[in-house]
Amino acid sequence: MSNTTKNFTKAKSAPSSALKRPSRADAEQAIETLIRWAGDDSARDGLHETPARVARAFEEWFRGYAEDPAAVLQKTFEEIEGYDEMITLQGIRFESHCEHHMAPIVGRAWVGYIPNGRVVGISKLARVVDVFAKRLQIQEKMTAQIANLINEVLQPQGVAVVIKAEHHCMTTRGVHKPGTELMTSRMLGIFRDSAITRQEFLSMVD
Repeated sequence: MSNTTKNFTKAKSAPSSALKRPSRADAEQAIETLIRWAGDDSARDGLHETPARVARAFEEWFRGYAEDPAAVLQKTFEEIEGYDEMITLQGIRFESHCEHHMAPIVGRAWVGYIPNGRVVGISKLARVVDVFAKRLQIQEKMTAQIANLINEVLQPQGVAVVIKAEHHCMTTRGVHKPGTELMTSRMLGIFRDSAITRQEFLSMVD
């Protein structure tokens, strides 16, 4: 891994090492407290195992904190016969959680780049989306994180990312507007500089 990649990962991707992680018992106790605060009996049959279940669910929902997204992109392929056209992975489904209300964010991502002598396996693009999604997020930040990382590690001619997602913090609470999607985009390199290239990518976003 290059020094540039190491620095990017440390500055942009990893959670602060200064934070002391609570124990599993601490987490389960906090969940039990929330159950009682909501007005139910945490000791009743249907709920007495819920704190442990929720803690396990949190391990899955937020596993992105234990993963290094830059490492996902390290294996690349240079035998591409000079291929230098757009590569796009469309409609990558993801589930994330809003950092303001911890409510689900469910959406799809479109990721495109134009290679500069090397490409990465297409599954790796989906994994990068997943690593960032499995953290507390806001969609704007997640869109930028995905594009910036691909641009930093692969150093392509350009990167484009579009995300469309439904946020439960406004569909199941607050203004209660189900079916409403937020759309964000990040264009770097040739996608930012060339209106034709940008439009070609955007035309693939349904």
